[in-house]
Amino acid sequence: MSARKIGVGVVGLGFMGRTHLAAFAAADSAGFGNELVAVCDSDPARRAGHAGSGGNLDTGASSERMFDPAKIAGYAEPAQLFADPRVELVSICTHTTTHVDLALAALAAGKHVLLEKPVALDSASAQRLADAAARSKGLCMPAMCIRFWPAWARALAAVRSGEFGAARSAVFRRLGNRPGWNGFYADYEKSGGALFDLHVHDVDFVRACFGDPATLVSTGSLDHVTTLFHYPSGPTHVVAEGGWDHGDGWAFRMSFTIVFERATLDYEFARTPELVLVKDGERTALDVGTLNGYDGEVRHLLDAIASGSRSLGATVADAVAHTKLIEAERRSLSTRSVVSV
Repeated sequence: MSARKIGVGVVGLGFMGRTHLAAFAAADSAGFGNELVAVCDSDPARRAGHAGSGGNLDTGASSERMFDPAKIAGYAEPAQLFADPRVELVSICTHTTTHVDLALAALAAGKHVLLEKPVALDSASAQRLADAAARSKGLCMPAMCIRFWPAWARALAAVRSGEFGAARSAVFRRLGNRPGWNGFYADYEKSGGALFDLHVHDVDFVRACFGDPATLVSTGSLDHVTTLFHYPSGPTHVVAEGGWDHGDGWAFRMSFTIVFERATLDYEFARTPELVLVKDGERTALDVGTLNGYDGEVRHLLDAIASGSRSLGATVADAVAHTKLIEAERRSLSTRSVVSV
């Protein structure tokens, strides 16, 4: 935590931009010192603090006015915000196809960057940013919020520590409706479909837990994919399913079940309790608090900036690696075959 207020600028004030605004405000109240000093959006109403339509998760973002425009600089162009000396940390919440170029410009301007996922729709573009981030004085962290979601972070810690023995099976599911508040998501050349925009979370988490698989095989489509990851010396059963082709009225679901040698961890979003440990014949609810992954990622990056640390819980190098896995999944979908990674 830090008493110093890190100046924050948010580029893109759609659903994710509003979510980031809420997370930064909550972080400051919790002692992770930061102050919103500037925003950027092409829409004058948004620059004046008026929110638009919402998304499929309760992220803490409010439908009230997002900020007081009399106190916050509002810019129509990202370059204007990057030139603002009060801005130390830039949160980029724009369309995926703009991510790499905007992050490169922010780093070149000497800013720290929190970059919404997916970083890019191809690994070569992600690698360009990874190379620049490695040379930059500023930190650049992809907003892989699931790594920082308390229940998922608890599961990752259990896998890495081996406290319940080795993982034998891991199943991840993320199912919802395609976002309908923005035509961007229907253009798969720009969004990548559910394969990139939704399923990326679980592909990244599989890598965080177990590293790169030797092979994978995917079935389905860009709207709904199921992938089996093969590890010759790891867990024998690793599956991730992601889709946004469910009909109206479907409640968003994300879940995991990880079977260890001596216990099982089971998580279901919005269930009470969300995280359950089954061990020695007993079922125990695990308290993971009330924060979400957006809170976690923002506080993690603010703490790293305040402390001068360059150790991040998610890196652009991770984004390059999980993008390569998604590219392999896309090849498997098109060829209906097992693909080597």
